[in-house]
Amino acid sequence: MIRTALLALFACLLVQGCRQAERPVEPPAAPALWVIEDRRGETAGWLFGTIHALPDGARWQTPALDSAVAAAGVLVVEVRDLDPKRLVAEFARLAQDRPGPPLAARLPPAERQALAELLERERVSASRLDRLETWAAALAVAQLGNAAKPGNGADKALLASFSGRPVREFEGAADQLAIFDGLPERDQRAMLAAIIAEQERAERDATALARAWLAGDTARMERLVRTGLLAEPALHEALLVQRNRQWIEVLLPLLMQDQRPLVAVGAGHLLGPDGLPALLERAGFRVRRIQ
Repeated sequence: MIRTALLALFACLLVQGCRQAERPVEPPAAPALWVIEDRRGETAGWLFGTIHALPDGARWQTPALDSAVAAAGVLVVEVRDLDPKRLVAEFARLAQDRPGPPLAARLPPAERQALAELLERERVSASRLDRLETWAAALAVAQLGNAAKPGNGADKALLASFSGRPVREFEGAADQLAIFDGLPERDQRAMLAAIIAEQERAERDATALARAWLAGDTARMERLVRTGLLAEPALHEALLVQRNRQWIEVLLPLLMQDQRPLVAVGAGHLLGPDGLPALLERAGFRVRRIQ
C-alpha cells in the first residue's frame, strides 16, 4: 500500500492532489522563471518553481530556462537523491515508531465516514493504516488511487540536465519526512482530515494546477496551493514559512559567493509574501520575473 512512487508525494508537499492531469495543455508553455540580481544589477542566480507530476507530452522547457540552466553554476533542489528504495526505507523507519489509537479514532466524527468510504473504494484494510503515525497515514491516504507520474516532473528533468555538474539540496528526503514526524499530534490530525476532505476534488485541482503552472499563471497557482492543506495556519507555518526561512540561510551564501545557483523547488515556495522571491528582496536582492 505504501508505494515506491511515494517520493512524488514528498515532492508535492505544497501541491495538493498530485495526480496526473487528464490531458496535456496546449503549447506554448511558459512556467514562471525569475532572475536574481545583486545590488550592482548583475545576475546572481535564478528561481524556478517546479511541479512534480505532469501530463504525458507536456512541453515546458523554454529558451529562457535553457539559458538559465546553461549559465548556472549549481542546481539547488529540495531533494537531490530520489532513490525510491531509500525513501521508502526512511519512511518506514519513522512512520511506525509511535503509532496511536485506530486511525478512525483520531478523526472528528464527520471525517470517519469519509475515510471508511475511501478505504472501501480502494480496497485497503483500515488495520494497515492503524499501525502508522498520523502524519504517515495521511501521506498514505493521499496516495490512494493516485495516478501521478513523477517521471514527468520538472524537477527530475532538471536533475538529469545537471548530470556531472554541481547539485545542492536544501533538505533531503529524510529531513522532509522529519518535518512531518515532528508535527504536534493535533496538526497531524488536521493534516489527515484535510487530505481526506480533498480526495474528491484532487484530480480536478491537480489538472487546474498543471494548466496554471504551464501558463505561468502564478496568481491562480497561489489560490490553488493556499487552500485545503495549507489553509491550516500551523501546517502553513511548518510546511512553507519555516522551511523557506531555513532555505534562505543556505541560499544567501551561494549568491554572495558568486556560485550563480538555479534554485528549482516546489512552485508554492515561490509565491506570496513568504515565498523565496519576497525573502530575497528583503535581503537586498532584486528578483525580477523574466518568464
